[in-house]
Amino acid sequence: MAPAVAETSIESLDLNDFVINQGHGVKGLSDLNLKSLPRQYIQPKEALINIIPQDSIPVIDMSNWENDPKIAQSVCEAAEKFGFFQVVNHGVPLEVLDGVQEATHRFFGLPAGVKRNYSKDLSSSNNVRFGTSFSPDCEKALEWKDYLSLFYVSQDEASALWPPQCKDECLEYMKRSEVLCRKLMSALMENLNVKEIDETKESQLMGSQRINLNYYPKCPNPNLTIGVGRHSDVSSLTFLLQDQIGGLYVRVNEGKGEEDGWVHVPPIEGSLVINVGDALQILSNGRYRSVEHCVIASGSKNRISIPIFVNPKPSEVIGPLPEVLATGEKPKYKNILYSDYVKHFFRKAHDGKKTVEFAAM
Repeated sequence: MAPAVAETSIESLDLNDFVINQGHGVKGLSDLNLKSLPRQYIQPKEALINIIPQDSIPVIDMSNWENDPKIAQSVCEAAEKFGFFQVVNHGVPLEVLDGVQEATHRFFGLPAGVKRNYSKDLSSSNNVRFGTSFSPDCEKALEWKDYLSLFYVSQDEASALWPPQCKDECLEYMKRSEVLCRKLMSALMENLNVKEIDETKESQLMGSQRINLNYYPKCPNPNLTIGVGRHSDVSSLTFLLQDQIGGLYVRVNEGKGEEDGWVHVPPIEGSLVINVGDALQILSNGRYRSVEHCVIASGSKNRISIPIFVNPKPSEVIGPLPEVLATGEKPKYKNILYSDYVKHFFRKAHDGKKTVEFAAM
């Protein structure tokens, strides 16, 4: 670990060069044992969250999935009411979950110069990206997070281009999560009167995948910043593996006339957190809800999380499914090219649920 640095030398650092260009990320800042947060990371008051004491999201035990139809019903109800739920006894082996967490720590423990090879300017592929914050060029204040983002195109490309320190574990985690994804998606579609996920539907619902390795270093003033700002995902479904540190918060009761605020998603050993993304909200014509969530910073521990984003194929046009509109329900969203939707999301800073307005009628 680097020695503590005097505050004057921190102030004289070219922070953009140190964090982004040299590849140190916020982990590099944290390793300097800062006494106070650099001003670039101090968030405006409106970006911070109001935590309310309330039960968290549902926890669903999938161990008897094949024999108990109430489990699938619980999944659909959670997707409608909360947009978030946790699953236990889901079938993804615990050693696979442990393996990808170890690989995440291994990657972020690499020297800055090695990680920098996967940065926007140096990466050999747009599908492999090491970065920090979310969209540094657009943000008023930076987020306290580093990430490695891997868009899956093929086994051959992943084998050739993904970092060797984590590629095997990431691929295994994605592969072993696929059965769970199909179970959940089939139940959610059947609830919308979609009887079969044919080739066309599969492309619309889960035609592409991205895995992120997220690293949230301990922070000198966690109450002044945010790990990830409030947003909803652009996926169909997101499968999140979080470690036992905690820090994920979900917005509840928005527009319901009850106390609007944020509840913690407590870490449960071996569980996966599932959430609805914007694409599924659009495809279901609002029946399933993508919900704002964020990550707070920790003052004492380094945290990791590993989401798999299951998305429509970029070339797909998404809009309310015909089966949903068959009863005469009016469409709330227009048909939109999914790649255009994603580009719109990444062109700006995190801004809650505003991206979905881009697809509204």
